[in-house]
Amino acid sequence: MALTYAQAGVSISEGERFIPSLRTTHVRSVLRGIGGFGGLFDARFKGYKSPVLVSSIDGVGTKLLVAQMMNRHDSVGRDLVNHCVDDILVCGAQPLFFMDYLATGKLNFEVATDVISGFVEACKENGCSLIGGETAEMPGFYDAEKYDLAGAIVGVVEKKKIIDGERIKKGDVLIGLSSTGLHTNGYSLARATLLSKYSVGDYVEELGRTVGEALLAVHRSYLKTVNVVLRKFEVHGLSHVIGGGIIGNTM
Repeated sequence: MALTYAQAGVSISEGERFIPSLRTTHVRSVLRGIGGFGGLFDARFKGYKSPVLVSSIDGVGTKLLVAQMMNRHDSVGRDLVNHCVDDILVCGAQPLFFMDYLATGKLNFEVATDVISGFVEACKENGCSLIGGETAEMPGFYDAEKYDLAGAIVGVVEKKKIIDGERIKKGDVLIGLSSTGLHTNGYSLARATLLSKYSVGDYVEELGRTVGEALLAVHRSYLKTVNVVLRKFEVHGLSHVIGGGIIGNTM
């Protein structure tokens, strides 16, 4: 007797329920919308003489374990989009479109809705279209309650305005922008340090919130702030300070 996907523990229809929310991020350059084997984006870039595409891919790392411990999943999608936006921003690029990958043992619609709503919210905030992705149920590979995320982004920068750090020289001023908390790398160290002493539900006076809430602070997008600076000043270099810290990300 032949088995169906549903009998094997995979629900195709559940994954398709998220498509309408993704369409709310689309701009005119998105062609045909969601549902094909590839996302289509019109490559005519108004205002650019020599456009260069900039791409990046990343994940949220073990910050996901904190989200699962807290049973709070509305921030990690924002984390991922903002992280990818910041990665290409250091090259001077403006985001065009984003694609996500969500893998789990068994799709929990409520959890996935929270995650994907974060994708949608952050894409709108960053002027970025969410043009496709993959929701993969992999029973036997992931535990039923576990999930993992990855995201890829493509942006554009005028060739002569690419920021690659080659113009950095002695005497340049280094300016740091404050974060809203930890970013999305380095959580293995953060968990080993904090969760050996506290539980995620412990309130810490110095933090003004619980340990779990502090660890789930949204990874900030620096796009709007940096764009103001780029319009007014000649910037020689930018760095996205993540897992390697200030030294590891500025050397």
